[in-house]
Amino acid sequence: MAKVELKQPIVQAIASEIEGAQSVVLVDYRGLTVAQDTELRKQLREAGVTYKVYKNTMMKRAFEGTEFEGLEGCLEGPSAIAISKDDATAPARIICNFTKDAPALELKGGVVEGTVYDIAGLTELSKILSREVLLSRLLGSMQSPIANFARVIKQIAEKDGEAAPAEAAEAPAEAAEAAEAPAAE
Repeated sequence: MAKVELKQPIVQAIASEIEGAQSVVLVDYRGLTVAQDTELRKQLREAGVTYKVYKNTMMKRAFEGTEFEGLEGCLEGPSAIAISKDDATAPARIICNFTKDAPALELKGGVVEGTVYDIAGLTELSKILSREVLLSRLLGSMQSPIANFARVIKQIAEKDGEAAPAEAAEAPAEAAEAAEAPAAE
């Protein structure tokens, strides 16, 4: 069996993983401890990101003819690939955040929604919050005026409710005084 035949299924596996991906980020993982690597994999998995180590030649072949072809220059030295099909900023965000505690992990480059980014570009992208966080903030800001309006209406209703019995109690007393005044004359 030829080497090409053995490598072809790996190239096809990479190609199927990147197909339809919103983002792909390449990193150099050298220097990470086993504990750090395990924690990084856990964080990425929880965010729905696929993280694997492949040979550079296999990734180059899988990238050919795709929007990820621009990453070919990043494939020097040991490389791991982080792939996200759902959240375009998740790999960059998680990896950049992880490098604060594990400086041995190095970004190489990435493609996010069809655009090739270098390390600086990925670092900027990593500052964008996740889609879920952005949507919850938007929903919160939309609900805030409604909640404030409802609170004001409730306070007005409570105030009027308290004032009405007090006014009702005062009205009969005034009527009684008015009725007594003409009789006294």
